[in-house]
Amino acid sequence: MEVFVLGKKYLMLALILGSISTTSFGFTLKNPTKTELKSSKVVLEDNEKRLYEEIGLNGKLNYDVFKTALNGYNKIDGRKKELLTIIDYSKPSTEKRFFVIDMDKKELLVYSHVSHGKNSGGNIATSFSNKVSSNKSSLGFFLTENTYMGGNGYSLVLNGLEKGINDKAKDRYIVIHGADYANPKVAKSQGRLGRSLGCPALPRDISKKAIDMIKNGSVLFVYGNDTNYLERSNYV
Repeated sequence: MEVFVLGKKYLMLALILGSISTTSFGFTLKNPTKTELKSSKVVLEDNEKRLYEEIGLNGKLNYDVFKTALNGYNKIDGRKKELLTIIDYSKPSTEKRFFVIDMDKKELLVYSHVSHGKNSGGNIATSFSNKVSSNKSSLGFFLTENTYMGGNGYSLVLNGLEKGINDKAKDRYIVIHGADYANPKVAKSQGRLGRSLGCPALPRDISKKAIDMIKNGSVLFVYGNDTNYLERSNYV
């Protein structure tokens, strides 16, 4: 059975494997043989690549980063919106690295710059933390919560889902907000965006739109070049 993964919708085109039980995103085989496991893995990989291409992420977001985000997204039951936000901190701040994807419609809704924490690195974030007052960005999966008006203006609360990796986000006041230093014009003048105290800061001209879009129960995944995270996470 070939299954196209489009949010929570399934398009079943052909029976190629035998007894299959579907899950929320993809499928699993009952008592599979090695051949069936290999075939199902190939089918799933094809579906993920097709989704990646249909969204239009080629040349914008590394496929492996998208795949990691998708795998975690499929495991998070608490989401209330079929939106997936990805921040790719393996890219320099001079490039767009903030993505909001509508998983049902297979559309890239927001593609923008985003700042990282000042102690995470210069133009590229290389160091991450879950510690209070570290002024570093945190990696991993979050669920968005409510908004409020704070010292940085309109802001979005983030609930870190990964113990020891980002679960101190609220204690650290890690939120999404707008900032003048996140404007790409800053990067052109000084070679990098300005940096936050650990928050993902967006250009002010798109911050409110993006926050209102993803608030109240959507998934956010923050990626960075950190092999320790990939080894510790339960979502990848």
